[in-house]
Amino acid sequence: MSAETLLDVVDLAKTFPNGTRAADDVSLSLTRGQTLGVVGESGCGKSTTAKMILRLLKPDRGSVTFEGIDVLRAKGSELKEVRRRLQLVPQNPQTSFNPRLTIRASLEFNLRAHGVPRRTWRSTVDDMLLRCGLRVEQGNSYPHELSGGQLQRAAIARALVTGPDLVVCDEAVSALDKSVQAQVLNLLSELQSDLGVSYLFISHDLSVVEHISDRVLVMYLGRVVEQATSEALYADPVHPYTKALLSSAPGAPIERIVLQGEPPNPADPPSGCTFRTRCPWVMDTCALERPLLATTPAGSLAACHLNLSSRPLATSSPA
Repeated sequence: MSAETLLDVVDLAKTFPNGTRAADDVSLSLTRGQTLGVVGESGCGKSTTAKMILRLLKPDRGSVTFEGIDVLRAKGSELKEVRRRLQLVPQNPQTSFNPRLTIRASLEFNLRAHGVPRRTWRSTVDDMLLRCGLRVEQGNSYPHELSGGQLQRAAIARALVTGPDLVVCDEAVSALDKSVQAQVLNLLSELQSDLGVSYLFISHDLSVVEHISDRVLVMYLGRVVEQATSEALYADPVHPYTKALLSSAPGAPIERIVLQGEPPNPADPPSGCTFRTRCPWVMDTCALERPLLATTPAGSLAACHLNLSSRPLATSSPA
C-alpha cells in the first residue's frame, strides 16, 4: 500500500453453499478522498464484494487492508474503530431504518454504538442533517414521513455522522427518480469535497458511475474484467463486456453491441474466459485459458485475450 492508499483488497473470493462463485479473486484499491465505481450486471458480485470488505460476510480467502489494518483479523477495540471508519449507505432506506425510531434517534444510535460522548450527539446530528440538505426539525420525523429522496439523505447522514473515512454506497440512488438521483449525487460530491471522505460506489447504472467516479472497476460473473480511470473507460473501453455495457446506454457514442444468450450459471461458469459464451470476438484460446488483468497501451487494466495478444478490438461488432 502507498501512503495515499486507503483501502487495499487482494484476491477476495466467495463461493456460496449452492456453488455460486459470487466473487472470484477480486482485487482493488482506493485512494483517500476519491471514488471508485464498481459496475456490472445484477449478480456479478458487486454487493458480495462490498459485504466482505465491510466484514458483513466472511470470504473464503483474500485480504482487506484499511490504512495498514488487517480488517478480516481485527478484534476488540481495533475492530470497533474499523467499523466506525467504514460505513454503508444501503440501497433501500425504507428497509434499513427502524420504523419505530425517529431519524434523530437512528443517527444517535449510530453515535452511541461507536462510543461518541452523549453530550455531543445533538450538535453532531444537527450539523450532519444540515450538511445533507435536511432541516434540523426533520430529525424528529419517522421514516415513513419523509420522501424517498429525503430518506436517502438521512441514510447518508447516518453513515457520515461517525466521521468515517470510507463509505460504501451500494446502489444508493437506484431507487430514486432521475431528478432526485442528480441531487443526491451532487450532494455526495459536495460532502466528499468538504469532508475528504472516500466512496466505494456500487451501481449497475453506467451514467451514474461516470458522474461520480474517479476510477471504475467492471465486474462480470464474480471477476474483475477491466479497471481504468473514469475518463479512459468511457472514452476508450477495452474489454468486450465493457464495450457492450457502454453501447447500451442512451446516447452512447459507439454502435450498439447486442449480446447473445443469457449470463452463464455462476455455479457452473464456463472454462477460460467466463464471458466467452456471449462475446462477439471469441477465439479458441478463450475456452482454454483464463485471461488475467494486463496493462493496456492506455494504462488501463483489462482481462481479455485480445488485449493480451495486442490484437486490436473493433468498436462495432464483427459482421
